[in-house]
Amino acid sequence: MGLIKKLNKWANAHTYLILDLIRVLLGIVFFVKGIEFMTHHEEMERLAAPFQNIPGGMILLHYLIPAHFVGGILIVVGLLTRWAAIAQLPLLFGAVLTNFLGQMDTNNLMLAIIVLITSLFFIIYGSGKHSVDYYLKMQQ
Repeated sequence: MGLIKKLNKWANAHTYLILDLIRVLLGIVFFVKGIEFMTHHEEMERLAAPFQNIPGGMILLHYLIPAHFVGGILIVVGLLTRWAAIAQLPLLFGAVLTNFLGQMDTNNLMLAIIVLITSLFFIIYGSGKHSVDYYLKMQQ
């Protein structure tokens, strides 16, 4: 808990509006990807093909859409940003692995790597000053 408080103090001292905009864009990317997976069943089946023989592969697929929706909304508003980003990590590692185990799509691979790196950054950085987390902390 002390580490999180230190990270929050550092992040609040070094906050910039551009970082908050990047956080909002990250949340929007997750939300839009959730919508894309929900509306394009055939594409999701094609992407999930390498994971069909892995134990628990279907559980991962049923976790994918709700995690993108809920995580995207939480990241956009800046509420529990670290936890929402941590919940996305298995999906992002799976997105990177899908390109190596299945059909290689460089555009999807680059997007997955950029989103993974950005999520790792926000796990360390947190929500920033322009977030619901910061507002709730100031109300105490």
